[in-house]
Amino acid sequence: MSRPPVARAKVLRAFVEILLTEGESAATMDAVASRAGVTKGGLLYHFGSRDALVEGLLERLDELGETDVAAMREAPEGPVDYYLRTSDVTSSVEFNELFIAASRLTKEAGLQARARLRALEARWLELLTEAIGDDARARLVLLLGDGLYLQGMIADTPGRPTGTGQLDLVLPLVEQLLGARPR
Repeated sequence: MSRPPVARAKVLRAFVEILLTEGESAATMDAVASRAGVTKGGLLYHFGSRDALVEGLLERLDELGETDVAAMREAPEGPVDYYLRTSDVTSSVEFNELFIAASRLTKEAGLQARARLRALEARWLELLTEAIGDDARARLVLLLGDGLYLQGMIADTPGRPTGTGQLDLVLPLVEQLLGARPR
């Protein structure tokens, strides 16, 4: 009998929610099962250990990361524009939540998560460098995207440009720095 993808996704979603709202120490197998509305046996059917649950989170992060890299590579507006426009926390809620949940892991799981996050960042940087033709400028764009992401997380200041508003302010400068329309 194959594993029902909906139940597996519910368990993984519960794990992510607990990591985001209560922290890693609260993300016990019992707490995850309870949050997902499954028995502990049901959880263990899908994820035989906490390590397997962490690996499930990281595999899903990898899947969404590969989807993002592919979209970035194929974006009609080019990788630079795509990367900056999708560097907002609202661009993909699931991807954003997985990214933050992975970054909150500690110990061995945290080492694995950071390695996966660095690998994803390296893929983004590779595409940006290919598009721009210069590693330093590509790193600057990567850091600008990080800044847009972080600004989006604290974007509750009235009258302050956020998301697309901020990007619209800085994109002309990026274009000037890169010498042409960023592609």
